[in-house]
Amino acid sequence: MYRTIGSPLLIAATMLVFQHASVTRAEELEIGAKAPEFKAQGIDGREYTLNNTQNAKATVIAFTCNQCPVAQAYEERFASFQKKYADRGVQFIAINVNASENLDAMKERAKKEKLNYAYAYDESGDSARAFGARVTPHLFVIDSKGLIAYQGSFDDKQSEPTTPYVENAVNALLAGKQPDVTTTKAFGCGIKPKKK
Repeated sequence: MYRTIGSPLLIAATMLVFQHASVTRAEELEIGAKAPEFKAQGIDGREYTLNNTQNAKATVIAFTCNQCPVAQAYEERFASFQKKYADRGVQFIAINVNASENLDAMKERAKKEKLNYAYAYDESGDSARAFGARVTPHLFVIDSKGLIAYQGSFDDKQSEPTTPYVENAVNALLAGKQPDVTTTKAFGCGIKPKKK
């Protein structure tokens, strides 16, 4: 069962975040564009970069965070995705760029929620700017050639989703095809990286 935001107080708080968050203003990447390089420190002690994923059949980058209720609601779905695709040559990396969070808090969150996927912190926020990520969660699917094949939301709705956009995009790439749906509107809390 997926977690959803049920409390009116949480819904109101989330809407407030949507309206007032200071989000990154970088332009979203076009489908077919070369995915930008990034560098983020994983909670497992590893450094994650795009170059590390060059042997993957597909790579999913999920910009997320600890505190956003929408991002929290998707943790279980991300974990299920990781379990389903890890042995199929698909790399899933969650990146947190929020200035109000840090690696120690992420480690605590991952331990508490038993997160099974790569979770990394980019203190500079440069990765979100380079990708044009604006909310948490905002996802990008990259093909084996390092090109953006899909960007947007993980699925069509937070509660009882019916269309798994990221899974569909990954399945298409694994079958040697391009996704039918390449862009959707990501929804969640505004990304708040360190100011430049």
